[in-house]
Amino acid sequence: MQRVYDFLRRHPTGVDGFWAVFLFGISVVGAAAHQESRGTESLALIIPIAFLLSLVIALRRRMPEKMLLLTIGLGVAQVALDVETTVADFAMLVIVYTVAATGARWASRAALGTGLCAALVAQLRWPNEHSGALGNLAIVVFQTVPFALAWVLGDSIRTRRAYFAQLEERAARLEKEREAQAKVAVAAERARIARELHDVVAHNVSVMVVQADGAAYVLDAAPDQAKKALETISSTGRQALAEMRRLLGVLRTGEHKEAGEYVPQPDVEQIDELIEQCRTSGLPVDFKVEGTPRPLPSGVELTAYRIVQEALTNTRKHGGPNTGASVRLVYFDDGLGLLVEDDGKGAPHELYEEGGFDGQGHGLIGMRERVGMVGGTLDAGPRPGGGFRISALLPLKPAH
Repeated sequence: MQRVYDFLRRHPTGVDGFWAVFLFGISVVGAAAHQESRGTESLALIIPIAFLLSLVIALRRRMPEKMLLLTIGLGVAQVALDVETTVADFAMLVIVYTVAATGARWASRAALGTGLCAALVAQLRWPNEHSGALGNLAIVVFQTVPFALAWVLGDSIRTRRAYFAQLEERAARLEKEREAQAKVAVAAERARIARELHDVVAHNVSVMVVQADGAAYVLDAAPDQAKKALETISSTGRQALAEMRRLLGVLRTGEHKEAGEYVPQPDVEQIDELIEQCRTSGLPVDFKVEGTPRPLPSGVELTAYRIVQEALTNTRKHGGPNTGASVRLVYFDDGLGLLVEDDGKGAPHELYEEGGFDGQGHGLIGMRERVGMVGGTLDAGPRPGGGFRISALLPLKPAH
């Protein structure tokens, strides 16, 4: 039966054509049965009118408005030519439903008005002689109800279809919005990974370069110091590779499920290790923590770590020889304060803004982006008397 239903849905015009032929056949048989009472002349008018009304059934889905006008014209012709209603007039009910469901709005209103007037006009033209005024009025009401129900049913079908079309449009729009949000999220993730890679490469490579230069300088005079420098280069390189594998692993298809295997993001507690690494590479750093340390949001901790890392990297790159630095972490009730200073000769402020000599826009610009993501503030610039200062305030709750 399902195949039959599917076939009928795929061939609506064929189904309507079948019912048109069926209606026309019944109309002809009924007219022939009453030929003696109606006469040959009346039968000659009934057959073409019945044929045209059956044609309305066959073409109602293809051209509902035109078929409505044809039906109204045939109804007027029946009244004018005194051709009483037959079985073929059932097409009027069908076209009223069809126009209400699929036709234009003007056609739907015209169909409603015509349907409500059809019974009254027919009763006035062919009154029942055996019924009184109340009887004829009851007949009018009884015959009008089917037209009203047909229009209401068709209009409800129209409303339902419009509702489902709206739901489909909304679902399609939401799907497009989800795709757009996914693209934005991918772009944001790539930007985050780019910042992380810059911080990892800039810091660790600068440490390796400093250690390599130091090892080459003391290789002959102090082999032990050269060996220690090479060990620092080795450990720093391994650390850089591990972090790069973690970051690049996120970009690999199908590895999101293994995110738990990645190394955790750096936090405030690892700043001690970062400071010690800088000291090992030859940069003296004074590190102090003020206030009571406590757990912070992961985004704040990562931002604090990366700011210190970037600041000390810039100090090594631009501070010159015999440069010292200081790092202060201050725990406030509503946030975390950072102060990183150095006493080196520094570099032009514009060069810091451009991200150092690489010119890739990841220096102070990257710091400001990180701080802005957590709703904080950043102040950076040369110190009076020489050196450079970076001050940041990271709130525990993002600003709205």
